[in-house]
Amino acid sequence: METRSINWHQFDPTDVAEKLESSDQGLSSQEARLRLERVGPNELIEKKRKSLGMMFLDQFKDFMILVLIAAAVVAGIIGEPADTITIAVIVLLNAVLGFVQEYRAEKAMAALKKMAAPSTTVVRDGQVESITAEQLVPGDLVILEAGNVVPADLRLTETVQLQVDEAALTGESMPVEKQTASLAHEELSLGDRKNMSYKGTLVTFGRGRGLVVGTGMQTELGQIAVLLQDQEEGRTPLQKRLNTFSQKLAYAVLAICAIVFLAGLLRGEPPLLMLLTAISLAVAAIPEALPAVITISLALGARKLVKQQALIRKLPAVETLGSVTYICSDKTGTLTLNRMTVEQVYVEGHVCQTEDLAATKPISASEDSSVERNQSEELLLALALCNDAQHDVSGEIIGDPTEIALFELAQEKGFVREKLEEKYPRLAEIPFDSERKLMTTFHPWENDQIISFTKGAAEEIVERSERLLTHEGQAEINRSKVLEVSEQIAGEGLRTLGLGLRVWDALPDPLTSEHVESKLVLIGIVGMLDPPRPEAAESVAQCRSAGIHPVMITGDHPLTAEVIARRVGIISGPGESVMTGQELERLPLDEFENKVEKIRVYARVAPKQKLKIIKALQDKGHFVAMTGDGVNDAPALKRADIGVAMGITGTDVSKEASHMLLLDDNFATIVKTVREGRRIFDNIRKFIKYTMTSNLGEIWTIFLAPLLGLPIPLLPIHILWINLVTDGVPGLALAAEPGEKNIMSRPPRDPKESIFARGLGTHIIWVGLLMGAISIMTQAWFIDAKQAHWQTMVFTVLCLSQMGHVLAIRSEEESFFTQGAFSNKPLLGAVLLTFLLQMLTIYVPFLNPIFKTVPLTAGELAVTLALSTIVFLAVEIEKAIKRSKKHH
Repeated sequence: METRSINWHQFDPTDVAEKLESSDQGLSSQEARLRLERVGPNELIEKKRKSLGMMFLDQFKDFMILVLIAAAVVAGIIGEPADTITIAVIVLLNAVLGFVQEYRAEKAMAALKKMAAPSTTVVRDGQVESITAEQLVPGDLVILEAGNVVPADLRLTETVQLQVDEAALTGESMPVEKQTASLAHEELSLGDRKNMSYKGTLVTFGRGRGLVVGTGMQTELGQIAVLLQDQEEGRTPLQKRLNTFSQKLAYAVLAICAIVFLAGLLRGEPPLLMLLTAISLAVAAIPEALPAVITISLALGARKLVKQQALIRKLPAVETLGSVTYICSDKTGTLTLNRMTVEQVYVEGHVCQTEDLAATKPISASEDSSVERNQSEELLLALALCNDAQHDVSGEIIGDPTEIALFELAQEKGFVREKLEEKYPRLAEIPFDSERKLMTTFHPWENDQIISFTKGAAEEIVERSERLLTHEGQAEINRSKVLEVSEQIAGEGLRTLGLGLRVWDALPDPLTSEHVESKLVLIGIVGMLDPPRPEAAESVAQCRSAGIHPVMITGDHPLTAEVIARRVGIISGPGESVMTGQELERLPLDEFENKVEKIRVYARVAPKQKLKIIKALQDKGHFVAMTGDGVNDAPALKRADIGVAMGITGTDVSKEASHMLLLDDNFATIVKTVREGRRIFDNIRKFIKYTMTSNLGEIWTIFLAPLLGLPIPLLPIHILWINLVTDGVPGLALAAEPGEKNIMSRPPRDPKESIFARGLGTHIIWVGLLMGAISIMTQAWFIDAKQAHWQTMVFTVLCLSQMGHVLAIRSEEESFFTQGAFSNKPLLGAVLLTFLLQMLTIYVPFLNPIFKTVPLTAGELAVTLALSTIVFLAVEIEKAIKRSKKHH
């Protein structure tokens, strides 16, 4: 039975029943059984999963990993087990991390399935019975009560003050009042289909009945499951760059090794020595510490981010943060406080801010309580008494968010309901319902009279009022003028609520809306808003200075969304606009892509549309971070370059689909994570700069010496030692380098740019050449000495030049001397440790035959140390030139 293509909200309940061949008696048991065989159970179906073994083996497909495995095998063959073990550990660690991340991603579907209701109440054969939710079929009549999880997609046929929390599906923070009347508009968003209720949402108040119009994968939740399983997680920019880099590097290394081997043979060197030299060079040229450095950098970054209220679920996401060009954020709770607050009040004939509202003392029963008193008092009394919010045992205010806002304002001004009710207990009430949009309570008044306070939709209260309370007493009401004021408040994105009163000689009979909620005296109108977080505007400004575009995506009303966006600075320039879900639905993707970079606010959007926004931005070459807390956000979170779920309000489904959790649900935290992501990427670049320059220095030394008629300057053991001590610990210590000063005042790096962009490649070549030239110069200068002497000097110059280099490249522009040696203590310790180890290879007698070294004289050591500082000084000069150019 195909039900998804029908717009059920447009049909009357009787027409719906007819189309589904059902009635108010429900289906017969026999018919339900037949339909269950035809349409299948009401459950979410998963795609076939990869086995855990295959998932683990897939981690070894990366080209860089394959090159490392080859290097490990070669190192083992030439008798270097230390290198083999090191590489094996790195490769295994990488595979385990990748496996854990992929396994976590698979759990998003499991969390989605958990949202389904386990059992439900239906009418079958005219009898009420409880069945498992899987047995539901289209046409079943379901009974809903407060606390129920909606078991399938329903077209409501009966509602009694029914309210449903649809936040997980639509993003709407307030429970939605439901109705049964048909809705004319065809393209309504889910949040506006007030006569429908969807699988996985929660009944918070009232009761109702509805006919099942969609089960299993045919529900809105089922469509999210389809989207979620269809979304492939993209590779991070770094993963893409490193894959390309490692492929090119492998080919270059093989070519260089072949040339070195042939050149040595032509010079008459022993073939075995040349083979070992070429293989050692190959092992040295592959930066096997790179995956470890990246993993450690990301892990340290992730640990630091937890302290800043961000929990990283997938490690590569830390680095991706540095590439982000768009942050698409929810409004409620992320940019705002998720707490309704009264901002404006229309009282005594004019509009004022709540802080300007007179905080008069509460009225006591003994005082003159005629309706001509101070209007602020009457308003605050109405806010406190005509209200169902209350304090719980811990002193927290609980209830409907709107009522809590009114309760808090009254309490702030000294009107505490619990105290007031000692004098003005509630005698009777007409509860709120969505048809009349009003609520009335009755309280004792002076002279044995009764006062009723009525609150509700501003236009309803104004329509039912005959008089207006002013500071001079009651006056005739000018309805059009008051409605104009109400529209003006609403025009600022505030939700309006009116309050009126009426005095009675006795409790009215009958207690009906028609009799009681008329001939009111209008006390005032309040305007409420969920206000922006205090730090949101500053965070948005930081984004803009960092070249990142913040965008708001909300299920809320366009006007409210625009007001918040303007307040926090998301909309600030000309041409930045708001788009609704309906407008977005009508636009083809290619047309939308032409506009997407100008839109700053999306209001009333559906889950599929979030995906459309991400796809359009990604097609334009942007890197997108997307926040979300609902089930509806899961596919978009998975598709985004960075999916950010809410740790407090987020559903399990959104958390499992995300890359990162905000533990405080705060937009400002995202900005902190972007800063950290940039720092980490900078440090990974510094490591690549360091290790590739070092490797190139070794390659130039061995490659150029034979061409200049000199013997091979380094033995295989020297190459592997330099590779082990200089690439390892100092390189890892670079991960602790603090962020550059301009880190959040420069644009995001282009995700397409090469890892060698912005002068990195040039630096590697010229400093590598300089390192090689200094080493060969040392060899040429001392060639007349014994071989072991000049070889030890070349070995030491090359090793210590790399230490000078690592200290100089800590910053792109800032001098090492202004940074201070102690601003990265782990690196300083690593350099001193490497220096000490190098000295041990020269001066510890039993190490000399192993490393083929001899002790150097004081003069030789002084020359060696002096030559080792050249690279450091050259890089410092390069940075000074950069600073000078920037200054001019």
